[in-house]
Amino acid sequence: METGGTRPGEGTSITTHDEAVAAADKDIIEAHANEPAPLLPLLHAFHDRDGFLSEAALRAVASGLRLPLADLYGTVTFYDHFARFPPGKAAARVCDGPICMLRGSSAILDALRKDGATPMPCAGRCDDPCPVLIGDQVLVGSSADALEERPSKLPVPNPGGYEECLFAAVRDPARKTLEGYLATGGMQGLARAVEVGAASVIDVIKDSSLAGRGGAGFPTGVKMQAVRDAVCEHLPTTRYGARKYVVCNADEGEPGCFKDRVLMDHDPFALIEGMAIAALATGATTGFIYLRYEYPQTQNVLEEAIAACVARHYLGSDVLGSGKSFHLYVRRGAGAYICGEETSLLNSLEGKHPFPRNKPPFPTTHGFDSMPTLVNNVETLCALPRILVQGAAWYRDLGLGKHAGTKIISLSGDVQEPGNYEVPFGLPLRTLIEDWAGGVPQGRKVQAVTMAGLSGGFLAGEALDVTLDEASIRAHGSFLGAGGIMVFDDSRDMVEVARQAMAFFAHESCGKCFPCRIGTQRLQERLEGSAGPTNHDDFLAELGDISEVMMSTSACGLGVAAPLVVTSLIKYFPDAVAAHVARTRNR
Repeated sequence: METGGTRPGEGTSITTHDEAVAAADKDIIEAHANEPAPLLPLLHAFHDRDGFLSEAALRAVASGLRLPLADLYGTVTFYDHFARFPPGKAAARVCDGPICMLRGSSAILDALRKDGATPMPCAGRCDDPCPVLIGDQVLVGSSADALEERPSKLPVPNPGGYEECLFAAVRDPARKTLEGYLATGGMQGLARAVEVGAASVIDVIKDSSLAGRGGAGFPTGVKMQAVRDAVCEHLPTTRYGARKYVVCNADEGEPGCFKDRVLMDHDPFALIEGMAIAALATGATTGFIYLRYEYPQTQNVLEEAIAACVARHYLGSDVLGSGKSFHLYVRRGAGAYICGEETSLLNSLEGKHPFPRNKPPFPTTHGFDSMPTLVNNVETLCALPRILVQGAAWYRDLGLGKHAGTKIISLSGDVQEPGNYEVPFGLPLRTLIEDWAGGVPQGRKVQAVTMAGLSGGFLAGEALDVTLDEASIRAHGSFLGAGGIMVFDDSRDMVEVARQAMAFFAHESCGKCFPCRIGTQRLQERLEGSAGPTNHDDFLAELGDISEVMMSTSACGLGVAAPLVVTSLIKYFPDAVAAHVARTRNR
């Protein structure tokens, strides 16, 4: 097919359709191939252009990055959101997370199936269900004919009156602009870091007792010090021109967790400032924000904020005249829960299959591109600026009793006021649910809550008297983790809730290790009644054996944590489990 404006024989070559496509593909490759961590941006560029990743596009990417095509295909098909065929990206994805299932998302999915709609795991809008992702548009609503685009909700107004660290200024709409951020105290922490130097910054963070808020709870200052002390000067500068990196884990994929989204949407400059402080403290010169796919609007917010900071020298080649460089990039994931695990995330950034790595070595010495890398989540990094300005003692004193600091809790489910709450460590769980969030609606009672999203399993009965700190919650066999708490009232079928949770883990298991790959599937089958013993004692014994093997031998935290759903179900709801076994026997 001729696309040019001349006839054959006039000295201008004929451009065929295939040649035009190849030229366009080449332009995309050349635009991204020399960027740091280029694979995800390249795949998204083709996915955005065509709506799916064609074989021709994959061949172009494989050739441009010199990747084996088979490896690239395996990586692409691992992610939930990279479509391989039409209608691809244009088809609706409907959240089937635990809270949205309670709010009718299955009916929305059924209504949209005729147009190619498919389910997606929890999309991080538990405070405003049910989300539907169409292209890069996020719609929410309670039915298919009532979907609309709504902005990300602000944190719940501070109901307890405790002093906040992260949410102190976030409700000010001006905070989303650089000028508004500066007017509310922004960039003072970065200026302080430039003034006092790396060693003093790390000392303050250590003294504050700030620990990772993404779930692991490792002391932030200690991790910073490890990256700072990592010796890499004898190694060649990496292909991206850096020897140390800061990576923000913004792949907030744990069901019931949506705190990082509100920080990035309404306080993006706090994250950028925190990452710049971390870079100065560790000696890093390049950073990445690894953002979950389901937050497309957040990507625009972050990229605009980064551009504003570069223009004012808060990022770039000479941060605040310090002579230090820090270049920051957003990299959007493509839908894989396992990428919330830090080494899987690093493999994803590097363009590899996102399996978790064996540890040691740890990212602090062998992280992105095998170089020393600080990996922290959004909440942790956003806390750094105010800690530097207000001081370590100030931050420690925000907690109750012997506990230091605050934690953002994403509260959802059967409560009057779902949303994000910044709580002092040590606050009673019942105070949060009953006093701050208004309790359970319609006169019902709390039957159970999940901790750490789904990963901490259930708490019920007397265990609901815990305080919100790791020591209290771990005493009951669970953990606080990233801070997602879902509430279920006494009308809910807890065996069904557990089945849905295990179906999620089975779907999201990366498959690298067989205890998790097979164990999550077997537990799902037992909870749905499709397989397993029909004798009650044998049923319990088998579930116990599977759970023990998974906890003892799985390669990463997914396989270790997933059985808590089953063990806590048996612990708190033995009658419901017995009834489930009886129903299975009678089928």
